[in-house]
Amino acid sequence: MIALGPHNPTLDIKDIVIYDSTLRDGEQTPGIAFSAEQKLIIARKLDEMHVPEIEAGFPAVSENEQKSVKAIKELGLNAKILTLSRITRSDIDACVDSGSDMALLFIGTSDIHLKYKFNKPREFVLEKVAEGLDYCHERGIPAALSAEDSTRTEMDFLLEVYRKAEECHASRIGVTDTLGCASPEAISKIVTAVKDRLKTPISIHLHNDFGLALANAITGIKAGAKAVTTTVNGIGERAGNVPLEQFVASMKYVYRCDLGIDTTKLKELSDIVAEYSGLGLPKNQPLVGQNVFSHESGIHVAAVLNCPMTYEPIPPEEIGNKRHLIMGKKTGLNYVRKRVEDLGLTATEEQLAKILCEVKKLGEKKGRVSDDEFKHIVSMVLRG
Repeated sequence: MIALGPHNPTLDIKDIVIYDSTLRDGEQTPGIAFSAEQKLIIARKLDEMHVPEIEAGFPAVSENEQKSVKAIKELGLNAKILTLSRITRSDIDACVDSGSDMALLFIGTSDIHLKYKFNKPREFVLEKVAEGLDYCHERGIPAALSAEDSTRTEMDFLLEVYRKAEECHASRIGVTDTLGCASPEAISKIVTAVKDRLKTPISIHLHNDFGLALANAITGIKAGAKAVTTTVNGIGERAGNVPLEQFVASMKYVYRCDLGIDTTKLKELSDIVAEYSGLGLPKNQPLVGQNVFSHESGIHVAAVLNCPMTYEPIPPEEIGNKRHLIMGKKTGLNYVRKRVEDLGLTATEEQLAKILCEVKKLGEKKGRVSDDEFKHIVSMVLRG
C-alpha cells in the first residue's frame, strides 16, 4: 500500500523517455573509469529495469571507448544505445562505427563559450549545427542537437539554434543546464518558450551544482520536455546529474506518473554503481540509502511496528530497499519487549526495564547495539 497524501498533483504525462548517462556523464566524474565488464553489467541492469535509452559513451574519446559501446550494442538489449558526439566528422564516424542508435550532438551556444572556447561569432554555431546534422543523416544515423550552456544563452539566439536544428531534422533538441545554475522557474520558461515555437521533441540535461537537478527535471517535464538525462546515484561531473532513482520514484509515487521503470531493482543498481565507481553511498542517500527506512526512536519504532506507513512514505520493497529497526540510546520499551519475544523468551516488566536501561547505556557508548550485544544483555538480565 502506498500512503502518500491527497495534496500532491497527478501528472498525466505520456511518452516520457529516460536516457540514462551513467556510462557516459557518470563516468566523467573525476577519478571514475568503469571497466568494460562493469559497463556491460550496468547496461544489462538498466535494460532489465526497462530504462528505454542508454547513453553508452563518447566513442571518439578512445578506441577502447568505441569498443565498449559496440560491445553494449551487441548485447541485443531492448534499450536504444545512444552516444555523445562533438560536431566533427570524426566524432560522428566513431558513433556510427560503434553501432549507436542515435548520435547526441552538442555545441556551446552561450556568449562565454563562443568567446572563450571557440573565439567565433554566433554564425559559426548555426553553420556547425547544419553541418553536423546533415552529415549524420548522410551516414544514416538519427541525431539530437543539444545547446551546451543553454541556460546562459541569450534566448533569441537559443531559439535560432533550435530552429536551425529543426530545419535540419534533428530527432530531439536539448536544453542543457551545463553548470546546474538555473532555477526551476528558468527551466520552465526556457522549455515553454521552445515548445511554443517548435515541434521537435525537447530533451533536458541538468546538472546538480545547486542541488536543483531533480526539481528542474520535474519542472522541465511539466513544461513539456519529453526526454530526461539521468545517472544512477546522480553521479557525474562536479555535483553530478539528475539521480535516476529519485526521478523515477518521484514521478511514480509523488506525482503518480509511472514511467514503466521497475523500481524494485533501483537499490541493487545503486549499490552496484556505488561499488564500481568507488564513491560509496551515503547512508542518508534518498530512497536507496541504508538509513532511509531505518528507525531507532522508541516512538517511531512503536508506530512502525503497528503500521509502517506512519514513518515510511512507501514500503522499502518498492525500491528494493529494506526496513531496519535499530537498537540504541533512543530505543523504547515496546521494541525491547518485541525483540525479547522474538527470541522466544519471557521477561517481567522489571526485567524489560533493566534490559532497556542497558541497551540505552551501550547505545550512548557505541551509537548502535548489535543483535549479539542485545542477546548478551538479555541473557545477563534474565540470569539475574
